[in-house]
Amino acid sequence: MEKIREEFPFFKNNPDVMYLDSAATAQKPQVVIDALVHFYTKINAPLHRGIYTVSENLTDSFEKVRMQVAQFIGAVDPSEIIFTSGATFAINMVAQGWGNNCLQEGDEVVITELEHHSNFVPWQMICLQKKAVLKIIPVTLDGRLDLSQLQNIITSKTKMVAVTHVSNALGTPVDLTPVITRARVVGARVLVDGCQAAPYQSINVKDLDCDFYVFSGHKMGGPTGVGVLYAHKKVHDDFSPSFFGGGAVFSVTPTLTTFLKPPRCYEAGTLPVAQVMGLSAALTYLEAVGMDRIHSHVARLTELTIDELSKLSHIKILGPLDLLRKQGHMVSFIVEAIHAHDVAAYLDQHGICVRAGNHCAQPLANSLGYDASIRASFSLYTTEKEIKMLVKQVANLR
Repeated sequence: MEKIREEFPFFKNNPDVMYLDSAATAQKPQVVIDALVHFYTKINAPLHRGIYTVSENLTDSFEKVRMQVAQFIGAVDPSEIIFTSGATFAINMVAQGWGNNCLQEGDEVVITELEHHSNFVPWQMICLQKKAVLKIIPVTLDGRLDLSQLQNIITSKTKMVAVTHVSNALGTPVDLTPVITRARVVGARVLVDGCQAAPYQSINVKDLDCDFYVFSGHKMGGPTGVGVLYAHKKVHDDFSPSFFGGGAVFSVTPTLTTFLKPPRCYEAGTLPVAQVMGLSAALTYLEAVGMDRIHSHVARLTELTIDELSKLSHIKILGPLDLLRKQGHMVSFIVEAIHAHDVAAYLDQHGICVRAGNHCAQPLANSLGYDASIRASFSLYTTEKEIKMLVKQVANLR
């Protein structure tokens, strides 16, 4: 992957930086930067609105990206792809737009202890609004989902199950099959947070059998400010627009507004057009490298990191190590008697960028009994040399 690293200008401009925080945001290949420059210098125009060639050409290109995204995640129909400002916004859209229609007092929403706050708080809020019940699938001590009581947690009262595909705090890959299968038995809808899965592995929403799937562009080497919400056609009738404005409406009178058909009805206002074009370049780039190749690379680096850190007596590695060695893209750990923030500050003095904190997953941290951890996360441009330097500096912390 050394040649691939040369295609990311960040590393040329920061030769002394070892960037191990790709789970937070990924660096951008030159082709993505070029796509943004191309948009602003050559094809910038109003989307869906102009009755002239430049605008119509842009609209055609934009809708081709919608088809590209559908193919990338295995969606059947491009109308199931909704562009948003990010994954957090997408989940809030579902919580409000679907939840206000479908949740009643006493209904249940099920999430897990692995969730990022972005897939926790929106459901907590809508449950409070609708007087519904929020239930949580717990984790085991090693950070995997405890499915032993799944039938008692997902019941006939469950209307939505919102679950991460891969934990952002531990890197735990989640076997979605038993969760989604149980949800289908009771007739519940399913939302999957794919922010930590889509950049590293092939996704097929049809095979997953989920109703909603979300991911963000910036974690995939694309620009910030763009996310994707997949919403299966069967949920469109129950999923109302939750914010309003131009571009989403068919007709407006003083007393009544009618909306365009999906996905346009969910895309009010000026969309992140440049960012969508950059996302297109990022997806093309990832597919050219190969998702299986990327998955294999980050898993190998994860295994190497676990093996080397395990030799240090003052280090506690979090998460299910057997799963992480095979499928992981990050390693979270604690240094004995040193706060994670101090560890991150020390590593920064040696040019190593890691994340320190609870990683927007406070319920998980509380459940496992830590307040903060260090997270080293990898991508297709991460090298073994960086891993060895990380381990060397962590070994010096006593």
